[in-house]
Order: sequence, then structure tokens, then C-alpha cells
Amino acid sequence: MASAQCCDNPPALNPAGGEGKVVDSFGGLKAYLVGSDESKAAVILISDIFGFESPNLRKIADKVALSGYFVVVPDFLHGDPYTPENAERPRPVWIKSHAPKKGFEEAKPVIAALKEKGVSAVGAAGYCWGGIVVVELAKVHEIQAAVVLHPGPITIDDIKEVKCPISILGAEIDHVSPPELIKQFEQVLSANSGFAHFVKIFPGVAHGWSVRYSHDDAAAVASAEEAMGDTIDWFNKNLK
Repeated sequence: MASAQCCDNPPALNPAGGEGKVVDSFGGLKAYLVGSDESKAAVILISDIFGFESPNLRKIADKVALSGYFVVVPDFLHGDPYTPENAERPRPVWIKSHAPKKGFEEAKPVIAALKEKGVSAVGAAGYCWGGIVVVELAKVHEIQAAVVLHPGPITIDDIKEVKCPISILGAEIDHVSPPELIKQFEQVLSANSGFAHFVKIFPGVAHGWSVRYSHDDAAAVASAEEAMGDTIDWFNKNLK
């Protein structure tokens, strides 16, 4: 990760949070599941470096499920989320054990498990670290729709390789994926007329805003809810 912003506002993790359930193995990974087992459309939510026990991430999963999706939030970090207070494992050390490319490879069996249960359309949304994983999935026809929120380090060349409808939601105050770069992503996507895209920069918010916000901050909650609404709208347009 390229910036300390990736570590701002760490959540208080809650293994029992959410309306759904945690299973020991879905496609080989521990995962939080919520939504109708009968749904033919599924969404995978891929966490930031703080992992799948983030209460706000599970609230997003519950809300996405209410729109008719079977939602999977896999533990791509294998019970080892980043902990800022652990001085022995600063972020550059921690990330060596959790490369996004590893998450990309581990997502493939999760998608296969969804298809085995009868799902015909799979979307994925990723936050920071998870956004990198989602872009990798979008390059290789693994998913039918992608949403990337305040992504970790991705490049113009990465975006050139995307092959499915993609929504990129950026922050005005972001040192990892600054607005200037997000606008370049939009130019690349506009030049490729083969699939739909949506790019938006949220004013007055910082990297991580959509999933790491304080419920006591009304403006932060409103921006996060707007991002969640945009995410669900994108899936409704491209998965149903």
C-alpha cells in the first residue's frame, strides 16, 4: 500500500456482526454469507486491509443482500488483518503475506463455488486493498460487473485491461488514488466503448471513507450511504 491513509480510522472488528452467518469454508475460505440461497446473482465484497470482520463492511453486505443478491464476504486475509498497533509488523511487512495477487487467485474458487450453487451472474466490489483484487478479476472475465472504491495502487495499464462493466468511486482527498488519476481512468474507459463504466469522485472525503467512517459523523455517514447506493445501482444495472 502506498500511503498511511490506508490505515486511517481502523474499525473495531466484530466476528459476530451482521445479519448473516459465518461459515468455515466457502470456496476454500472462511466467509460471511448473507442473502437468498436461491438468488441467481451474487456479489463478492472484498475488504480493505482490516478484513472481513469490519462492522461497516458487513452492514454493506446486508444492504446489498436486501436488493436480491447472495453476498459473500470472504476472509482473504486468513484471520490476519492488519493491526496498526503491532510495531513488529508495519504495513510493508504485513503486505508481504497478503499480496493482492494472492487474493485474486483465491477469489477464483469462491466464484466457482457460486456457480456450482446455481449463480449465473457474479459481481465484485472492493475497498482499497480489495479494489486491487477486483480490478484483477475484471481483467480476465471472472466477473460480470465490478465496483472499485478508493482503490489501492492500480495503474492506467490495469484499467486498460478491464473487460467488464466497472464503476470507480474515488475520494477527493486520496494520496493513494488521487482525483487526477481517477480522471485518467475515466478517460481510458471512455476510449473503450466495449462496456459500461461509471466514475465518480466524492467531495470532501478521504481514502477509506466508504467503509471506515464514524456513525457519529452525519456527513461521513451520508457519503458512505451514497457510495453504497451507487454500488447497488451498478450491480442492478449490470447483473440483473
